[in-house]
Order: sequence, then structure tokens, then C-alpha cells
Amino acid sequence: MNRAALTTRPFLFLIPAVLAACAMSPKVDNATLPEAVRVPAGHVQSGYTTTSGGQLTYECRAKKDMADQFEWAFVGPVAALQMGNQVVGKYYGGPTWESNDGSKVTGKQVAVAPGAAGAIPLQLVKANPAMGEGAMQGISYIQRLNTQGGVAPALPCGAAQAGQRQIVGYQADYVFYKPTM
Repeated sequence: MNRAALTTRPFLFLIPAVLAACAMSPKVDNATLPEAVRVPAGHVQSGYTTTSGGQLTYECRAKKDMADQFEWAFVGPVAALQMGNQVVGKYYGGPTWESNDGSKVTGKQVAVAPGAAGAIPLQLVKANPAMGEGAMQGISYIQRLNTQGGVAPALPCGAAQAGQRQIVGYQADYVFYKPTM
């Protein structure tokens, strides 16, 4: 057996897994989304993750410039990013999306569009340059789609509750884009 066959054979088992992961990754048709959260032309989908068991934390606080009125204010998210049943990264405050390979990307919200009733909005985020080499390298935009839950609590929020925190469950899909080459 030649040397090339010996060095490549151990990696052949990866080909079906990689192809299956690509085939299972849903493709987003931006034309069917609300215009505000469509990714601009010149970018191509590069990843698709889901969350289950994500958590959004809210705190009862005085409204800005209205010290006598209170509201549940968003504090931050925590969620595992999954591809199928495999955890491939995490999402947390910043906002930050971090891959298990150590690469991560932060971003700034560009737009939102209403989600389903009782769900947080859909979102479009412009990514900052990635930190670290890996899956997040080159990401330009991130969409939050298919949201479920996550809205601020319907519990009382007044001076007596000021400073109290509530954790609300949510689910969403995060879709990653890179510039078209």
C-alpha cells in the first residue's frame, strides 16, 4: 500500500459526518424574512445553530429618567449553541457567540422584527472581527430567527421588587454569514 493511502485513510471516516452536517443545516431564504432582518447582498450563509434551554435574565429597575416608574430590564443571555444534538458553542452577554474551538465574535444589533406572539424579536447583528482562529473567523452577520419565549416577566415590578432578577427560558436559531468570496 502506498504512503498517501496510509496517511489519508484514517480521515476518510470524517467525510460522511461532514457531509451529513452540511446537508442537515437548514438554508435560510432571506427573501421570506421581514426586510429589517435580511442579510445584505454579498454575504453567504456559513452556519446554522439552534438553542434549547437558553435563558434570558431580567432585572426590575427604575425606568430611565422616570425614577418613580419601574420595568423589567434585560440583563443578559446564556445559551448553548447546537448543531443537531451536538453542542458546538455558547452564546452569552456582549452579545458574544463562542465556538468550542475557542474562536468568538461579538456584534452590534442592526435591526429587529417582531417574533411570534410571546417571543422575543427576530434580530440582525453586524459582527465585529472575530477573536481567535476557528469557526467564527470571517463572520460578518448573525441572525436570530425562529424565536420562542424569552419575553420579560409578567410579574409585578415596582419599588418593592427593585433589584430582583428573573430568568426566562427561550429558544432561537442563530444563523451565521460570511462575505461572498
